[in-house]
Amino acid sequence: MRGRKKNWTVEFKLRAIARIDGSSSVSALAAELGVGPERLYEWRRRYEAGGADALRRMGRPRTRQVLAEQLESRPLPAGPEQRVAELERTIGQQQLDLDFFRAALRRVVARRRTNGGPGGTTSTR
Repeated sequence: MRGRKKNWTVEFKLRAIARIDGSSSVSALAAELGVGPERLYEWRRRYEAGGADALRRMGRPRTRQVLAEQLESRPLPAGPEQRVAELERTIGQQQLDLDFFRAALRRVVARRRTNGGPGGTTSTR
């Protein structure tokens, strides 16, 4: 039975690729790092083809990684005035959303059919 799949960081892969050329034996380096030699060659091929971005894992990024990337790309507020302006924009957008949903609810309630009799419920058919 195979163990859990290991996740190597991009930095680890880059260091391993750099050590391939200086190593006398790729198999010995692979054993030292706990990686198969074919994986080292694969990492080197991917790096030569697409740089460090090609070494990232395929599939959906982990939540921590996504949050870190969002924080890095997000500009820092210059001061309290900018933060207040940002919050006012958010409140304005939320107010627009509330107005839309209130109007939609009014239309849904107005369209409801009544059966005309007291105490009865409307038909579902």
